[in-house]
Amino acid sequence: MARIGVFVCHCGTNIAGVVSIPAVLEAAKKMPGVVVAADDKYSCSDPGQAHIRAVIEQNKLNRVVIGSCSPRMHEFTFRKVMVKAGLNPYFLEVANIREQVSWVHSNDKEKATAKAIDHVMIAVAKVARDEALFPKRVPLTKRALVIGAGITGIQAALDIASAGHPVTLVEREASIGGHMAQLDKTFPTLDCSACILTPKMVEVAQHPNITLLTYSEVRQVSGFVGNFDVEIVKKARKVDSKKCTGCGVCWLKCPEKVPAEFNEGLGTREAIYVPFPQAVPLVPRVDLENCRYIKYLEYMPGKTPGKRPMQCRICEKLCPVQALDWEQQDEVVKEKFGAIVVATGYKTFDPSVCGEYGGGKLPDVISGLQLERMFNSSGPTGGEVLRPSDGTHPKTVVLVSCVGSRDEQRGRPYCSKICCMYTAKQTILLKEHDPEVQCYVFYIDIRTGGKDYEEFARRAQEEYGALYLRGRISRIYEDGKQLVVLGEDSLMGRPVEIRADMVVLATGVEANEGAAELAQTMKLSHDVYDFLTEAHPKLKPVETQTDGILVAGACVGPKDIPECVAQGGAAAAKVSALFSQEMLTSDPMVASVDNARCIGCLLCVQVCPYKAIDTQVLRNGRTVAVVNESLCRACGLCPAVCRPKAVNLRGFTNQQLLAEVNALWQ
Repeated sequence: MARIGVFVCHCGTNIAGVVSIPAVLEAAKKMPGVVVAADDKYSCSDPGQAHIRAVIEQNKLNRVVIGSCSPRMHEFTFRKVMVKAGLNPYFLEVANIREQVSWVHSNDKEKATAKAIDHVMIAVAKVARDEALFPKRVPLTKRALVIGAGITGIQAALDIASAGHPVTLVEREASIGGHMAQLDKTFPTLDCSACILTPKMVEVAQHPNITLLTYSEVRQVSGFVGNFDVEIVKKARKVDSKKCTGCGVCWLKCPEKVPAEFNEGLGTREAIYVPFPQAVPLVPRVDLENCRYIKYLEYMPGKTPGKRPMQCRICEKLCPVQALDWEQQDEVVKEKFGAIVVATGYKTFDPSVCGEYGGGKLPDVISGLQLERMFNSSGPTGGEVLRPSDGTHPKTVVLVSCVGSRDEQRGRPYCSKICCMYTAKQTILLKEHDPEVQCYVFYIDIRTGGKDYEEFARRAQEEYGALYLRGRISRIYEDGKQLVVLGEDSLMGRPVEIRADMVVLATGVEANEGAAELAQTMKLSHDVYDFLTEAHPKLKPVETQTDGILVAGACVGPKDIPECVAQGGAAAAKVSALFSQEMLTSDPMVASVDNARCIGCLLCVQVCPYKAIDTQVLRNGRTVAVVNESLCRACGLCPAVCRPKAVNLRGFTNQQLLAEVNALWQ
């Protein structure tokens, strides 16, 4: 026999200011099965919880309904009260009379009160049919996978490893470091990027708890929190990393030259190469598309002999340790992990689609990242800022902000967050490289949200003389050896024409290539711009809807280095908290299948977004659906499509939902 207690929270004046609490209590006392109805000023407070517990024990209640705020806020809090009172925590229903009643009906107290009574009535009808549910204990693999080895992934891997847990760090490029390795200095302190990043990269390579897999990609992820099965493709470098000493003879003598991706197309690299001098690991890889020997191997009879590629292999002949391995093939690594951190980073907007800026067509119109490589002493110009067209030092430089950001026409309406700051940094560095340089910055708005960021941007203008013009650029074209920049100064209300030696485009941030595909592989959500979606932007900024998979850094959205480091550490803390348990406790509110009713149509298998439903063959030969409770997220799709009503969602069964509907018609 259900003995139900109803507790209504005032929530200060959030609820009591709109809803008549006494009227709700009087109505609740008349509902079937209700033994007692009481109220509290703040039910979630310690006194409120103590009062609920005391009333449960005094009246020997076995079911509880609490009219309060959203169950997303305090359902877990009230479940703990149930346990302390000796009841099953799932004999609880929370009627949301704040967000769904008082907050949306603040101007009509009578209607708000009537609606609150209906919400409580529905909860009372459902709680009478609630069943005791019990969580299960699941084994836990205490090994973490971190995908992406930029500064975010590096920080996450180091923190997890330092907590004593094994970590596999996967990076699809030949070296770790990400975009931060391409930078010369970082704002607002103007620290040398390599000076603060390289020690962390070396620490990753030397840490006994970190297994580093570079030039590798995650191909498949299955399983559930605590027990993920992952396939990683380790691509063939054609170099034996165990033999290679990183002496550099092979890439110094390679005759084949191609544009250098790490230098954003400025300068060249060899067909066997390391991306940059501080690369970790310092092991070269063979560029299979440009290596002369690989081309020779791919030669097929029938082609014109005179056009046959050269057979080179100079690198193999000169290597002192014979590290070249032409027979090396891609390797598939299969491992089990308890948690996964996704830190796949970002890419910069391609300015070549902006015809008005001349990106990709005018040689002296470059991107901000290309300028960073010029600043860097190990870059293509040895730290000198030179015009790509003739190699001279520019004296007038125009910097254009919001290229690929805040642009509705090109489908990038969001702010990339870092562009204003790195533009200010580059005006300072340009002036430090050459005091005669004059910088002009065209901007829409100056956004400097961060510690000491506003002061840094002002410093660029006041101390280094950068002239900021509020307005957009309409066109950039060549006139002799100079570039003519046509724009506007909206503050002065007049057009502007500047003759510049070089133009720098502050390109925005985009989701990395393959982000959407990786999200599908891992059953993660992403937004319309392919940035991964967190479970809650404020309360769960590094968690996802899939337990055990965390996201961090710029793969979630534009972020600067301090934010990426902080999120990497936050994700590591979540992983360490997960690994602190000996066993995992699974949520019992999941789908279940009645084998007697299941007809084997398997529509539930098709609609399940979490791949939590499989098939099994019974002794009589019938094929039925079976739910993997560790994967199920209780989304409710499977019972909705089940024709014979063989699938039920525990805690939200068909009978419970029908009782809620019937309660409104009594």
